[in-house]
Amino acid sequence: MTIAAYTVTDPIAEHGEGPVWSSRWGGLRWVDMLAGDVLALDAGGGVRRRHAGALAAVVRPRVSGGYVVAAERELLLSDSDDLDAPLRSLGEAWTDPAIRMNEGGCDPDGRFYIGSMAYDATPGRGSFYVAGPGGELRVVLPGVTISNGFDFSPDGSLAYYADTGTGRVDVLDYTPDGGLSGRRPFAVVDPAQGAPDGLTVDAEGGVWVALWQGGAVHRYDASGRLDAVVTLPVRKVTAVAFGGDGLDRLFITTSALDVDRGEQPAAGALFAADPGVRGRPVLPAAL
Repeated sequence: MTIAAYTVTDPIAEHGEGPVWSSRWGGLRWVDMLAGDVLALDAGGGVRRRHAGALAAVVRPRVSGGYVVAAERELLLSDSDDLDAPLRSLGEAWTDPAIRMNEGGCDPDGRFYIGSMAYDATPGRGSFYVAGPGGELRVVLPGVTISNGFDFSPDGSLAYYADTGTGRVDVLDYTPDGGLSGRRPFAVVDPAQGAPDGLTVDAEGGVWVALWQGGAVHRYDASGRLDAVVTLPVRKVTAVAFGGDGLDRLFITTSALDVDRGEQPAAGALFAADPGVRGRPVLPAAL
């Protein structure tokens, strides 16, 4: 099945990433990552922008209210859902200026996970971490290249994870006590079709994967079989999330990084598609 995407905003981001829908926020937020900004879509289609720091990799709601932003090398917490509320740092996670945070998410029990990568994408320089209650980071997966999409099956027993450099989406087992284990391949992306970036899982267990340099989003069913493709008019597709009041609209972020806007004038816009399935509420962070 092929589904066409349509634009929601003008091409307002240099490197749009990480869309997240929260009814508590009243809608969608995402990041213009390398600009260090968190963006919010209002009900009328307008976009508000809030600067968080040198880089903004991830935004997620907190269980207790407010939200968390993964910045360049630190986690920032707000105690209010207001986009412009003050942010406080949990401290620098590492000192190496060549390594930055990149993509992440939460498990069903509220633990926050964040990946990292080298600015120059040197293979194996990144890690995938889980944050403790005070924000301290522990390595879960070492030696990754570009740590990207992360989400869970509807029953919470499986986690899907993409290290873009591997060209595949992996699946891991999850238990509340044992955490993540048993990493194994779930779906391999033909390099001619792009590389796996951000991902989300729908209510039926289908895994929707944004394809960097692929101009598309792939849906894989729970067995790993490709069964739907969303096509876009831009190549650098970065991340996906379900939203809307019925969680039945798929929002898609894109990048204009090193793109000729004459050839791809919509690069950096927020897109959406109507895929015919519903998503699941975002998993919040217990930080």
